[in-house]
Parts: sequence; C-alpha cells; structure tokens
Amino acid sequence: MSVDDMWVGLSNAARREPTGTADRTWLADALLAGRGDAGRTNSGGLTGASGHGGDSNRCDSVGSALTLARRCSLETPLPGAGATIRRWEILATIAAENLTAARVIEAHLDALAILAEAQIDPATDLGALGVTADSTWGVFAAEAGGVRVDAARTQRGDSWCLTGIKPWCSLADRLSHALVTAYTGDGHRRLFAVALRDGTTTPIDQGWVSRGLPQVPSGPIELRSTPAIAIGADEWYLSRPGFAWGGAGVAACWFGGTVGLGRTVFAAATARPADQIGQLHLGAVDVALTGVRAVLAAAAQRIDDGTADGSDGVIVAGRARAVAATAAEEVLTRSLHALGPAPLAFDERHAGRVADLQMYVRQHHAERDQAALGRAVLADGLPW
Repeated sequence: MSVDDMWVGLSNAARREPTGTADRTWLADALLAGRGDAGRTNSGGLTGASGHGGDSNRCDSVGSALTLARRCSLETPLPGAGATIRRWEILATIAAENLTAARVIEAHLDALAILAEAQIDPATDLGALGVTADSTWGVFAAEAGGVRVDAARTQRGDSWCLTGIKPWCSLADRLSHALVTAYTGDGHRRLFAVALRDGTTTPIDQGWVSRGLPQVPSGPIELRSTPAIAIGADEWYLSRPGFAWGGAGVAACWFGGTVGLGRTVFAAATARPADQIGQLHLGAVDVALTGVRAVLAAAAQRIDDGTADGSDGVIVAGRARAVAATAAEEVLTRSLHALGPAPLAFDERHAGRVADLQMYVRQHHAERDQAALGRAVLADGLPW
C-alpha cells in the first residue's frame, strides 16, 4: 500500500497531492511496519495490528504507539497554528490503520497542546516532575459521582499536592506523566501536571473487560499527596479555546476509524460485483464519510482563521463531534449489513476495528451532547 493510499485527507486534493508525499512517508513507514509489510524499515513503527486477537504472544501495540507518539510530537502542528487540518489528517490516518494507536497518540498530543496553550515548556518548566522530551502524557479530566480530587497548597505555599480518586484514567500504569483536573476550593477546578511514577499514584484495578480498545484500560487512580504543578488559573482548562479544539481532534480520530471500516466495505464491493443492495450500502458510506470530511475541514479552517473561540468554538466543535459520531454509527451498521458475519468471525483486524470504534465513539455522549449543542445554538442565534 502506498503513502497516498494510506493517507486520510480532509480535502478532495489532500489524499494524492504530490507535494505532500515526502513529509507523509515517516507516518506510512510506522504504520506499515506495524503490519509487517516488506520493504519498509521500522522507524518507531506499530507492532500489532489492533491490540486484539487470541495470540497471547501478540506484540505490545500500546508500547509501539507510545514510541510513535514521541515522533508525532515533532511532526504534528499545534491546533490553531495555521495547519490544524494537517494535525487532524495525521490523527485520522493513524486511526484508519489502528484505533488503539490513535487513542494513545491523540491524548499525548492533546496534553502537549494544552501545555503550549498555557505557554509552558515541559522540559524547562516541569523539570521538577522529571519531565523530559521522552515523557508520555495523558489527560485525566473526567468526573464521576462519589469521587473527586482535591488540590492543596504545600506548607511552602508555592507548590501543590493532589489527593483523591480520579476516574477514567487511560493507561495510568503505562504513562510517565498526566494533566489532571482537581478542585481548589469553592467548587473551582484547576489543571495540574503530575508524575505518575513517583510512588504517590496507584491505578485501581476494576477489571477492564472492554472488547473495544482492550489494551487501553481506563480505570480510576488514587492520588496520595501527589506533588503537582498548576497549569493555568482556576477554570482556565475548561474555558480556553483549545478545550473545544481538542474535542474536535478526537472527532478526527473517530473519522479515521470510520474510514477504515469504509475501506473494508469498498474492498468487498470491488472484490466481486456488488448487487444493488451492496451498492446502496457503499453509497450510504460515501455520503456519511464525505459529510464528516467537509465538516472537519471547515472546522479546521475556522480554528486557524481565529473564528472558533468562545461560544463559536463550542458550536464548531460540537457540530464536528456530532457529525463524526453519527457517521461512525451509520457506517458501523452499514458495514454489518454489507459484509455479514464472516469478517466479524474470522477477520481479526476488522472485528477489532468494529469493537474499538464502538468503544471510542462513546466519548460522544449522544443525546446529551446534542442537547448541549442545541443550547449553544439557541444562545448564539439563528445559524442557518
């Protein structure tokens, strides 16, 4: 498979644009190395196709993804810096090949984008936490009933420590560092950087049984007076423009995973003459994917134009996420109808992709997120 065939573009010209081929090669090398394709050198490639399967000796897909994440840190533009569309194309291309890798790499890149937005140089400003250029990052900002993390100033008054239970902490046992939200008093939340390997944080094993993204356990962690460095002021994390932009970046991963399914449907239709029902499903897949691509391209342009801040950013990102999630669910159903049970039963890559996408897209809260978008649209005024 060529570089251009693997690339997931967000414009009609992007997939096969000759001038963009050279700087795509590093990513294709890594992704093809994960497949074990001949003729490619393994330059930080992905081992293991999806993190699924009955082979107990399957290579560590997450470890390979973390290696690729470090390379992506050097190659991927920051959101809002003029090349957001390229950032999302990189994420979508990874997701089309391997959703486990996309899930790992997106969080790492999001953490670095947050630090950049806060004008924090990780190696310089976070050195007290042992941060280096090789650090791997997660973002732990979810909340759940009955548990919370509280932040308190140390006796010296110029630093912080975090104590409590934080839910939904993906790969807390594999990452070196994380950005964690905590309460500072009076109900305010603030973002903090912490080290995950200093002995003060412990993943709580709740038995990760998910069939989707099985190598990305996302259970809670316990923090016990964990040293922390504040990132931004109270409420900055949720109010900054990049919060919405990061959410749209996740939608680019959902889009890429959906493209992977669409390519399987297309390959099946070309392997043998498709009847009218097969053509119907393929046409519906094309409509769904083309719609997401257009919405993501428009969102990236608005972010780079500076017209996706504040309430505008909330609406732009909410639309992108809703369209991508709806398309994913549509293509999941279409692929089941078009392909039947055989690939779910006998094709490890396809069955894994289906399970991974079903799990990943549940980061969209369905009707609740659509209701939030509706409130934002009402507050903003008639949009059409």
